[in-house]
Amino acid sequence: MEDNEERRAGRRIALARVLKSKRLAKDMSISSLAKITGLAKSNLSRLEAGEGNPSLETLWTLSAALDINVRELFDPGSRTVRVSRASEYGEAQSEIANFGVTLLSSSPPGATRDLYRAALEPGRTKKSAPHARGMIEHIVLITGKARVGPDQASEVLLPGDYMIFAADQPHSYEALEPETTAIIIMESD
Repeated sequence: MEDNEERRAGRRIALARVLKSKRLAKDMSISSLAKITGLAKSNLSRLEAGEGNPSLETLWTLSAALDINVRELFDPGSRTVRVSRASEYGEAQSEIANFGVTLLSSSPPGATRDLYRAALEPGRTKKSAPHARGMIEHIVLITGKARVGPDQASEVLLPGDYMIFAADQPHSYEALEPETTAIIIMESD
């Protein structure tokens, strides 16, 4: 158990370093980042101190404001060999729905894919604003049942079903059964 807590603390410290570094590289104060993102200055200070547990929406908001890919906040460094045990995953939770994602693999510089494991539970639908122009999402449903996709063309997926869509339009994820999981690959130009 201590090992897991140490890993979580390590991830918080890594996020803190990346967040502060990217903010300073943009020559932004915490106050200006707070104003741009609509996030509380105190929350940003806590994140830069390696405290707190940012939601998925917070991570996306910060990445957009800093003009970086969200993967840089999840996984700031790459390692030659990496084993990720399911019991040790760091998960970002949505503030508005019972929806969490875990970055499983990020692409090295110049590559164009990020791989996530998503866990969804019935209840509120996770609505996603359009991502950057040209962003494509690939979804493979692993367990359960979910309605996924662009707002005007969502589909019900069953285990093993695969879907691809342009993610630069509003889209959503809705679990139709408990313990629904999926693999999401974000692809960009």
